[in-house]
Amino acid sequence: MMIEIRPAAELGESYRRRITEVFIDGFGPDFAFFSKDPRKLVDAFEHMLVLDVFHVALADGEPAAIAACTDGRRRSTQSDPAELRKHLGPVKGTFAGVMFQRTFTEALAEPREATASIEFVASATRFRGKGAAKALLAHLLALPQYREYLLEEVSDINEPALRLYEKLGFREYKRKKVRHTRWTGINHYVSLRLVQD
Repeated sequence: MMIEIRPAAELGESYRRRITEVFIDGFGPDFAFFSKDPRKLVDAFEHMLVLDVFHVALADGEPAAIAACTDGRRRSTQSDPAELRKHLGPVKGTFAGVMFQRTFTEALAEPREATASIEFVASATRFRGKGAAKALLAHLLALPQYREYLLEEVSDINEPALRLYEKLGFREYKRKKVRHTRWTGINHYVSLRLVQD
């Protein structure tokens, strides 16, 4: 299997849906409150991804893993409440719009020069364990404009991702208790940092 890393913007709009499918493959369970139907979630969230900041690991030409990488000032998603209501219904769509506005559209609290925020790392199920996410992260860690990398709020139940991040040199620097443990099984969101010499 040949893995190639490409900026999502270079792949263009014709790849948007396939990139969103990988996003939902990775994060669909987190959004199960809105719908348990992956196709409905893809329909609802497809407009949100800011392709300019996403990178894609292609395995034999198919999107296998994705991640956003920003300077901490720009966010990787931009939601349209009307689009969310159209696909998720008036109540859940409105709630999703409020949640995304609060959670995913704020910049880092203190963006710093040469610091990158890595967000929404996800692998397609059929490519997990085949090195696509690892190759993608290695590519991002080699970008010359950054020296420090942050992974904010990774769920503590995502053990495979946490193990991969630790292998790459990331270390936990913050942990935040969540209120939705009963529904999601998540106890904490873990934030990790890697500083390169």
